[in-house]
Amino acid sequence: MSISKPSDGAVRILLVDDNPQNLELLEVYMEALPEAEVMTATNGQEAMEKVAASPPDLILLDIMMPKTSGFEVCKRIKADPKTRDIIVVMVTALSETGDVERAAECGADDYVTKPLDRKALIELIRGLLAARARG
Repeated sequence: MSISKPSDGAVRILLVDDNPQNLELLEVYMEALPEAEVMTATNGQEAMEKVAASPPDLILLDIMMPKTSGFEVCKRIKADPKTRDIIVVMVTALSETGDVERAAECGADDYVTKPLDRKALIELIRGLLAARARG
């Protein structure tokens, strides 16, 4: 399955994680999506700036970050009419039921726990983007 591309030809994916190793691993995983333009941010504030400057189609968002948590970033994205349609997938080591519920309350479209399964993550991304393209 290929990803439907927006009119400018690229699907934009923003990876947000304060851990450089996690960010690097996600970037390697995204190589399975050659049609994607990948951007990165190392904290919630930087993520919000990148969303404002060049809204992505999908965000893989770490929850546990200093200053601004992934929950707060997701809440802000989903509260803004200009960005609420961005697909947000929370990526975290947190796996308690309360964390999953909190992610849903913030408006997250999906939730995956670390360690990540590369194939499952790519399938999830393709599925979410394809569903959005279908409307």
